[in-house]
Amino acid sequence: MKTLLVAAVAPPTILLTTALVVAIGFWLLVAVGVTTADSFDEDVDLGPWGLGGVPVAAALSLLTAAAWSLSVGATSALAASLPSGPAAWLLRVTAPAGGLLAAWWLVRLLVRVVRRRRSLRECWNAPTCSASRRPARRNGRASPARCTICSGTGSA
Repeated sequence: MKTLLVAAVAPPTILLTTALVVAIGFWLLVAVGVTTADSFDEDVDLGPWGLGGVPVAAALSLLTAAAWSLSVGATSALAASLPSGPAAWLLRVTAPAGGLLAAWWLVRLLVRVVRRRRSLRECWNAPTCSASRRPARRNGRASPARCTICSGTGSA
């Protein structure tokens, strides 16, 4: 337990620990009703980073939590397995950067899944399908237009 605490407050990881505390504070404010989860959506576009399609606060909070977890885990594992020395120090210093890159990759995958599920949910719940339509052909005859996302007719 002491190793985890030391890893969480060690110099490079303390930045991610601080960001995690800020994210937890933000979500507590959302839970109380002081602000909303999509309050930053007009200010920041995360699409070029592969994190678009979900609220900015959710994407960045997931990124922060995943990066912090990976960084603390890697730093703890390195502290337990490597002897003291310049090589071990260099690995411990670069672990948060590696954790941040791995977290970004994981959150990009998660956001892609959430974005796809959201589009499917919107398609199934809409009175008329908002997705693009194309005529479906069966036995050479045109049938009613079907949604290209859910393969349904688009009606609820």
